[in-house]
Amino acid sequence: MTQATDIEALADRLSASANALHVQLMKAIRAGTPREQTQALFDNEIALRTQADSLYLDAAHLAAAGLDAAQLQLLAVTERAQAAIDKINHFKDLLDFSAELLSLAAAIATGKPDHVLAPLEKIKHHLDAL
Repeated sequence: MTQATDIEALADRLSASANALHVQLMKAIRAGTPREQTQALFDNEIALRTQADSLYLDAAHLAAAGLDAAQLQLLAVTERAQAAIDKINHFKDLLDFSAELLSLAAAIATGKPDHVLAPLEKIKHHLDAL
């Protein structure tokens, strides 16, 4: 992922996933989900937004180093992740999935391609299970 527009597209998808997560968070709050659980989901939403913002800013070029071959796969998985968040009905699954997505975003932001594969595979497995 060497082009700035590619990094921006990934950040856009992570931001969209955070937006979808927020919608689910609000549903959980209205449904009376315990505060500790909704707080954990909110923390994941904020952390995901922070990671997306990091990609928008000066860390984007570092995050892209060595990810050329995985570019399309990353974009496809993050697009599927956003759609999946809208469909997850169990709070624990939503919390687990958001944590996996956050791990992927953190791995990308560190600019270490070797750390991207494990969270990417977990997300793909989770998406396939949905």
